[in-house]
Amino acid sequence: MKNWFSSHARLLGLLAVLVPLIALLAFVALRAGPLAAVPVTVAKVDAQPLAPALFGIGTVEARFTHRIGPTFAGRLRTVAVQPGDMVSAGQVLGEMDPVDLDERLLAQEAALRRAQAGVLSAEAQLREAAARKTFAEAQATRYARLLESSSVSREAAAAKRQEADATRAGHQAAQAGLDAAKHELDRLRAERDALRTQRANLRLLAPVAGLVVRREADPGTTVVAGQAVVEVVEPDQVWISARFDQQRASGLAATLPASIVLRSRADEALPGTVARVEPMADAVTEEVLARIGFERLPTPLPPLGELAELTVSLPPLPERPVVSNASVHRVDGRLGVWTVNDAGVLQFAPVRLGRSDLDGRVQVLEGLSGGERVVVYSQKALAAGTRIEVVERIPGLAS
Repeated sequence: MKNWFSSHARLLGLLAVLVPLIALLAFVALRAGPLAAVPVTVAKVDAQPLAPALFGIGTVEARFTHRIGPTFAGRLRTVAVQPGDMVSAGQVLGEMDPVDLDERLLAQEAALRRAQAGVLSAEAQLREAAARKTFAEAQATRYARLLESSSVSREAAAAKRQEADATRAGHQAAQAGLDAAKHELDRLRAERDALRTQRANLRLLAPVAGLVVRREADPGTTVVAGQAVVEVVEPDQVWISARFDQQRASGLAATLPASIVLRSRADEALPGTVARVEPMADAVTEEVLARIGFERLPTPLPPLGELAELTVSLPPLPERPVVSNASVHRVDGRLGVWTVNDAGVLQFAPVRLGRSDLDGRVQVLEGLSGGERVVVYSQKALAAGTRIEVVERIPGLAS
């Protein structure tokens, strides 16, 4: 035996070095190498109701914007207001240059007076023609009776009938002349009224009491018909124009409560309500457009165009199994979660998901019944057969 140890001393020395080294390598491989257990955090699946919500970004806008401008092209003579001015309904905001409009009005008034005189003349001519007609008809009747008694000749009676016919024609002509004179008078009055309306439209008036938010032109500028010179909004008619992701906007409807956080007041959440959901969505950004009204207008009023963050509370959902969004993975094209059984074995469970809330929780419609333990976070990507170690917290990751 002594001789055997002596002859194998070198082998035994080598084994004394290799065995601890192999044990160390196995220990390292099982603890920190590719065969090491992957630290994971798990959570129990509970059935609970969910209060989904939508988050979106919007801008402060006026519900009604009044763009005041001329009804015909011309040069702007005066602008009496500046952005930020408060105006009352009917207040003059500016005026267009009338050019020759005042002179045309004077000429139209003169033509109108001439037409009125023409009507008076036509009425007098009609009265004269009526008197001649009455007299001629009476004479023709008298001569017809005298003819019956042979007191006048047939030629004299025929002459009186001709005179009566002529006076009747003259009366009709006078009546036609009066009608034409009245029509001309009506035409000139209509033209005069149109010029007056056109002259009045040269004055740019505020349609409502409000705030001037924009001035588009200065005196001396030539503007076209319909071009806005001044924009006025009603300060008490302000809302938020918001956008929400179409994939999450199911259930968005009017009257739902909302929370508004203005960019200038990040520490204050203002209550609001969904006023309406626009029927047209944005096909480019894939967003739904909605209008959110303030329950109480903030003081001072936020500037138009200010950004705001919107959170709309959707109707609550009934109890169903709920998991964290972080638990959901896609493996081989299937959506599911990794479950851990009582023996600590990892299994993949396909699921069909429902709605989620802003806290990252999502309802499971199919695949889980409740009570299962699912992996929330893992230090590495998981696969079937991966050894795991359940820990309370993974450094660098949320627990």
